[in-house]
Order: sequence, then structure tokens, then C-alpha cells
Amino acid sequence: MDSVNPGPVIDDKPSSTFNQSRGVLEQPQTLSSQHEDLNTSSQRGDEAINASLESRPNGIFIIEPNHPRTRDSFEGDIERSTEFFDDKERLDSSAVTSSANSVYVAKQELEEPPYHIFSMAKKRQLVYIVSLAGLFSPLSSNIYFPALKEISTDFNVSLSLVSLTVTVYMIVQGLAPSFWGPISDTKGRRITFMGTFIVYLASNIGLAFSDNFATLMVFRAIQAAGSAATIAIGAGVIGDITTPKERGGLIGIFGGIRMLGQSVGPVFGGIITQYLGFRAIFWFLFGLGALALLLIVVLLPETLRSLAGNGSIILKGIHRPLYYVQPSTEHPSQELPTKKNVTVSSVIAPLKFLLEKDVFVTLFFGAIIYTVWSMVTSSTTALFSEHFDLNNLELGLIFLPNGAGCISGSYLTGYLMDYNYKVVESRYRKQHNIPADIQIKANELLDFPIEVARMRNIWWIVIVFVVTTALYGYSLNLEIIALPLVLQFFIAYTATAVFSSNSALIIDLYPGKSASATAVNNLSRCLLGAAGVAVVQLIIDALGSGVTFLIFAGITFACTPLLMLEWYHGGRWRSERAEKLKKKEEAKRATDLEG
Repeated sequence: MDSVNPGPVIDDKPSSTFNQSRGVLEQPQTLSSQHEDLNTSSQRGDEAINASLESRPNGIFIIEPNHPRTRDSFEGDIERSTEFFDDKERLDSSAVTSSANSVYVAKQELEEPPYHIFSMAKKRQLVYIVSLAGLFSPLSSNIYFPALKEISTDFNVSLSLVSLTVTVYMIVQGLAPSFWGPISDTKGRRITFMGTFIVYLASNIGLAFSDNFATLMVFRAIQAAGSAATIAIGAGVIGDITTPKERGGLIGIFGGIRMLGQSVGPVFGGIITQYLGFRAIFWFLFGLGALALLLIVVLLPETLRSLAGNGSIILKGIHRPLYYVQPSTEHPSQELPTKKNVTVSSVIAPLKFLLEKDVFVTLFFGAIIYTVWSMVTSSTTALFSEHFDLNNLELGLIFLPNGAGCISGSYLTGYLMDYNYKVVESRYRKQHNIPADIQIKANELLDFPIEVARMRNIWWIVIVFVVTTALYGYSLNLEIIALPLVLQFFIAYTATAVFSSNSALIIDLYPGKSASATAVNNLSRCLLGAAGVAVVQLIIDALGSGVTFLIFAGITFACTPLLMLEWYHGGRWRSERAEKLKKKEEAKRATDLEG
């Protein structure tokens, strides 16, 4: 399953060699007659062709980067010489090899700006900051679980009614990023982070002073609105500063730190509830939230590319952190994306991502995994209280295997994705005869199998998830506490591995709208997950834990054909979408010119 689509076929004629000093791929023979044809066909009156155009029968064209001709004079010749070339904007600064629908760019004497000027150390620093911010969504959700019994007693309501606060939290957790995500993609990551944390801090004060169940429910929803979007915004920052080649490992760090909330949240919740009462949980979250906001204000610069470019633009005002090192002018910024305003349509627009076939199958399968995992997690307190006699502290400790699985799954999958990317890239180079010193930009190559790079190990991961989920419910009936805890570790590990792969792929598919795309990812997971959490206890009461989780393991297995669809057809769907967008942009430009 780890083969890659062959892409355009290169003929078996003598292969070209890359001349580093000239910046071109040299062919065995130069077809000088084509130079004369280009001279006679030029409609612009260019009498001297300074570029050396060399052609092979398979449609490969080479342009030297250091000739004095302008881009305009190149365009006419290329337009008449080949219909394959579709990246004329780079003619003035790059050596370009075009093969069918692929464009390879070699940065030579006139080197184009880097995707981002930050060093890898600086990128890691920013990822650590946004990971800490993203930690608050799972932390706020999971720190609450050990306190469910005490909240039920304190407000004199049933445990099932208290569980509704978990469902409400997940619903708002799914909806809120769809509001914050477009703001982040238009107004900036930094200002959106600040807004979400102000809402979050206010909600924790309200929760600490809640004197009835209705008030608790309302502020719990507000808490979700403030914390949930931090994941989408953090993903946006990573999309702003990283290329696909370096993204996998940083996504792993992002997920691993974030998933600390899954691990330590219930432990802290159990300790605090046992010795200080459940209200102290919200004061604890308030203090941590204030610290995270302070780090953002002091250290996190704006990264949105329409505002900060590739990091070389000098930031001002709200976009500038208190501790700010002015960027070097060695790397001028690339042309900035168009700035956009937040409108109702911009908030709704990300939902259209779900209409794209590759996005839908990826998100739907991820949502199924998330729902089953959430049902395991949310039912843990009730099931372990039923089968084992545990106090509040012990109820917190039993969540540790789940958290450990989340952390290890995220970290290891991140490094595995980086390795898989290198493997797929190496095969792609061999298939297309691309020299090692020519940079491959996966975002610009429609036939680069990014889906394969991200999903290369998904098959064994899903098998482990299905098997361990099927066994989990029955293991509880054996009354050996270690068995379900070990299975929880593997369920969490494999679920998080799927989440990490999905997140990286979604950012790859929509690199310029990564926060909005991640918000839609979050929406699909949380809404389906909320429905699962709402009914899981009812199903367990009716069928028993063994049959319940066996059924949901079967549902997961039944959805695996979606992975095959993405594996075999995802690249084609992505190419079709790019072609539609290209035609739409061309039509818009034509309309603007006529106007």
C-alpha cells in the first residue's frame, strides 16, 4: 500500500544532467532549430533570443535563470512553444522544468525568498507557545471528569444530567472555531488568540461562582467557546511558518503538548476535587490561562501571511509582541496574499470545505474515530466506579493511560510523517528525474502524492484501533483493572495517530486557510462526538459495555473504505479542485479587466 502514483512518464532517451554553474538541466543534444522557430514566431518583435530553450520529445522545456530577457518577452515564446507550462510568474527568477502537469522550480542565481525566514529553532519556539495555548481545550474538558460525582451531589441533580454539561461543551467546542477561524485567517492569529483567552478567563470566574446548575451549564458553554478555537489558531500558525516537508514533526509536537491535557487534566481534577472541591478547578484553570495569555502577549508575533508575509515584514501595533526582534532584510518578503475582511460569508465559507470529496472522506473518518474514542473517555468515570471501588483521586489517576497514549501517539506519528514524506519525495524524484539539489514544493505540484505521504501507515493504525475497541468493553467484566487501562492506552494512541495525520493533510490541502480548515475539522469531530457522548451511557445501560464497544468497533471498520477512496482518488480530486479554482480566478481577472 505504500506505492506512489507514477505521474507523468519520462521517456527512455539519455537522461539530462544538472549543470550547477549554469543553473540548467543539460540535454545530450541542443535543438538549435527551435531557437529559430521561436524567433520567427515572436509577435513582440524580439529579434534576439537570449534564453537557451532546449526541448525533448516528451515536452520538457528548460529556461536559464540568468539571462537578461524580461518575463514579458519570455511569456510569448513559452505560450507558443508549449501548452504545458503554467507557472510563468517564476520565469524571471527560476530554472523551470515542466513535465505534463508538473512544474519544478530550481532556485539559482536569482533566488526567490524562503517560505519563511524563521530558523527551525524559532519555529519550534512558536509551536511550543501555540501548543500550550491549544492545551486548554482538552485540559478544560478532561479536568472536569473526576468532579462529575461531586457536582451531581452539590447541585442535587442526576449524574446523567451532569453529563449533559460534557455534551454541551463538545457542541460549542465544535461550533466556536467556525467563528474564530475565519477571524484568525483575516485579522490575524495573535489578536484572535487574545480574544479567545479573554473569553476563557471570564468563563472560569463565572464557573467558580456558579450557585445553580443552569448557571454552571451556561458558563461551561462559554468556557468551550473561549478554549476550543486555540487548536485551530495554533494550526494556522504552523501552516503560516512551515513547509509540508517540515510540518509533520511540528504537528506532532503541537499535538503531543496539547494532549498533555488528556493525561494530566483528570489527575489534577481528581486531586483538586478530593482536597479543595470542584470549584477550585476553575480557579486553577484561570491561573494557567492568565499565564498562557501573558506568553502570547510577550512572545508570539503575528504570523498570518497577509499581514506578516514570510516573517520579514516589520510588525506594528497589536501584531507586534512586547519582546520583538526586528527581522533581517536579507530575505525580502514574497508578494503578500490579498487582505480580506470578516463577513458573514467568510464565517460560513469554510463549511464549503465539506463539499470537497477528499476533505469530506478525510474528516468523516476522523470524526468516527474521535466519536468512539470520546465515548470510551466520557464513560470511564461511570464504568470504573461501577466495576471498581475508587475515590475521586483514583478516578483521576485511571485517565493516565489514555493521556499517555495521546501524547505518545501524537509525538511518534509526527516523526513518522516526516519519515514518510522523505520516502515519498525520494520516489517522486526518481520517477521524474529531479536532481537532489532542486527543491520540490509539494503545495505547487498537483501530482505529488501528499495523501500517500500522510496516510502511508494508516492501515495498521486503524486495525489496532478496531481490535482494542472491540475488546475494551468485555475487559471491564473481568474485574482486572489493568486490562481495560492497557486497552485504553492503545485506543488513545491509535486515535491520536489518526488525528495527527488528518490534521497535517487538511493543512496541506488548504495551506492558506489552515485555521478555517482546522475549524471545520474540529466541527465535524465535536458535533459527531457530542452525539456519541450523549447516548453512550444509555446504550451501555441497555446492552452492556461489551456489546456497546463491539458495535462501535464494527462501525469504525465499516468506514475504512473511505481511506481507500482518499488513497487512490485524493490526488485526482485535489487536481480537479485546483483546476476549477484556476478557471474561476481567470474568469474573475477577465471580468475585472473588462470593468
